[in-house]
Amino acid sequence: MQLINQEQVQQRIDSFKDQDLYIHLEMTTGAYAAHLDSSKHPAANFITNAVIRYSHGSIAGSGPYRVGLKMIQGWIYSEGLTHWEESEPERLLLAGHDSQGKLIVSLQLSRVPFG
Repeated sequence: MQLINQEQVQQRIDSFKDQDLYIHLEMTTGAYAAHLDSSKHPAANFITNAVIRYSHGSIAGSGPYRVGLKMIQGWIYSEGLTHWEESEPERLLLAGHDSQGKLIVSLQLSRVPFG
């Protein structure tokens, strides 16, 4: 993965709009590491292979970034994104890593289910 290029990510977001897509969205604030450091509050979210369709999507911020996807009946919003994978043309893979390189948040969109 490489640091987010806001312009290229926006182009990818635009290329996926108005299509049925599979989403993978997860976030952790230390759920995996709470057993090593009791001061970390273990919290996490995870959803995978739900089908969504959005009419408008945007990436904003100056890093870390946030992405919002407007659907007919609501929004999907992810914040803290720092990296993306450019080599996956059929998928948009975004991640947010902390200063130690640990995964904090992941937002992924795909035309095919995640394995």
